[in-house]
Amino acid sequence: MAQPETPLTRVVLRTVLIVVTVVITLYLIYLLRKPIGWLLVATFLAVALSGPVNFLQRRMKRGLAITIVYLGLLAVPIGIGALIVPPLVGSANDLAANAPQYARDVSTFVDENKRLRDLDQDYDITTKLREQAQKLPERLGGAASTLSGVGLGIVNSIFALVTILILTAFMLGGGRRWIAAGLRYLPEKRAARIQRVLERSGSAVGNYVAGALFQATVAGVLAYIVLLILGVPFAGPLALIIFFLDLIPLVGATIGAVLVGVVTLFSNFPTATIIWVIWSIVYQQVENNVLQPQIQKRAVDINPFLVVVAVLFGGTLLGVLGALVAVPVAASIQIALREYLDARGIKPRQGGPPEMPEEKPEPPAEPAPA
Repeated sequence: MAQPETPLTRVVLRTVLIVVTVVITLYLIYLLRKPIGWLLVATFLAVALSGPVNFLQRRMKRGLAITIVYLGLLAVPIGIGALIVPPLVGSANDLAANAPQYARDVSTFVDENKRLRDLDQDYDITTKLREQAQKLPERLGGAASTLSGVGLGIVNSIFALVTILILTAFMLGGGRRWIAAGLRYLPEKRAARIQRVLERSGSAVGNYVAGALFQATVAGVLAYIVLLILGVPFAGPLALIIFFLDLIPLVGATIGAVLVGVVTLFSNFPTATIIWVIWSIVYQQVENNVLQPQIQKRAVDINPFLVVVAVLFGGTLLGVLGALVAVPVAASIQIALREYLDARGIKPRQGGPPEMPEEKPEPPAEPAPA
């Protein structure tokens, strides 16, 4: 006996409830976007740090392994700050103290050049330059007082960082137990497949982080060597800047090269600047088209073309964070898709493309009888 059709009122009510539920869910996600972002970053860090933690766990307890990894993670920014901040502060103080002398040197150079002297007489450039140089130390002091006003933003950033690190610690400590507890509610075959996908995805994320660190290390070391040869001051801090910016796919190396190029303008212009620009262009082409795709292909087993496409899409959607996590996300999707096709029994055909059957000519039609 056929089932009666669903009344129109019930269909409309169900549709309205679905739409309202989706709208409320999206609105809640929008309100909770900041903690959700923290949770995603913590998840990425937990997966990335699980490799060193698992390696140390073979020789000690997991809690002690997590503590050692965290101490090493915190020691990196502290050491970098100790290496970079003092030279920058000293350079700023020297610039403020020597600014009047620089202005006098410019005035002398202008006086010795007839064309520049005529321009100076018309526009009074050197006088204005000396006045601004005399005010530079006072402005630096005012800038220091202005920087003190951003203390609230710094406190919020520290709070976010501490929260992310705490979430990461919880995930490192109990993530496996949480996953195992959740998989117990699934059928055995499906749980095994999901467990396999998660393990492979975690390995892909760890390999991606290792590959990105190796690539950034190569960029930083080569930049340090080039800066030493050119005699650019602060070669070590500038190489560290190159290292960290190179972790950002595609655009990070360009930003670092521009910053270092600005520094070369004040050290040995134009020789150092020209050589650095040529070196940066050549190296970035090699890194973006050869080094990075090959490293990531070996690290996460993904096609170099898909690496570039994933980075472009991730950077467009989520900015820097999207560009950083685009490759491991693409690798995880690829792993899940392969597992799904394997579960469905869909496998690629062996051999080359199928051969098309030869078309036989049709026999000529017989004439119709009169």
